[in-house]
Amino acid sequence: MDSLFDDQGRIVPVTILEAGPVKITQVKTKDKDGYSSVQVGFGTRRKISKPLQGHLKHLGNLRYLKEFRARDEKNLVDYEVGKEIKADIFEPGEVVKIKGISIGKGFQGVVKRHGFHGTHTTHGNKDQLRTSGSIGATTPQHVIKGRKMAGRTGGRQVTLKNVKIVKIDKDQNLIYVKGAVPGKKGTVVEIFN
Repeated sequence: MDSLFDDQGRIVPVTILEAGPVKITQVKTKDKDGYSSVQVGFGTRRKISKPLQGHLKHLGNLRYLKEFRARDEKNLVDYEVGKEIKADIFEPGEVVKIKGISIGKGFQGVVKRHGFHGTHTTHGNKDQLRTSGSIGATTPQHVIKGRKMAGRTGGRQVTLKNVKIVKIDKDQNLIYVKGAVPGKKGTVVEIFN
């Protein structure tokens, strides 16, 4: 993350995202594959498997592959295998969605995981200030499904909506978006309209 000054001189917190170059590795059509989509690749790695080498011939050793479904086959006219998509497809001031996997926080109690306030810190409450309390009635004689309890937190897919693009560096393929983005440094995220 970083911060920039806008036109009025206010400071704006931004996250800098590397947006490519993303290579188109495959274009699927309804006639040939049964549905319409575009597969793209990003990043590089030293070694890839033989089947992947055959699929990515003449495109390089790409680290990440992701497929995006097309709403209509008319949208696929502009895409062809080997073409690069760069940060210049977005404009400053544009509002986008960003999808990524949040940072995993491990096993957490109910106060941190679900926002429980804990129990009272009065007489007789020793060693149970952050506990969940009772977890159900005696009649069903089991814990009802969906009960909020302690467990693993984070590590889930999160989609941020209405994220504003503040600045675009076309030379280095960097996109500056307002605010924080799910995931830690180096996480792959999707940016889409």
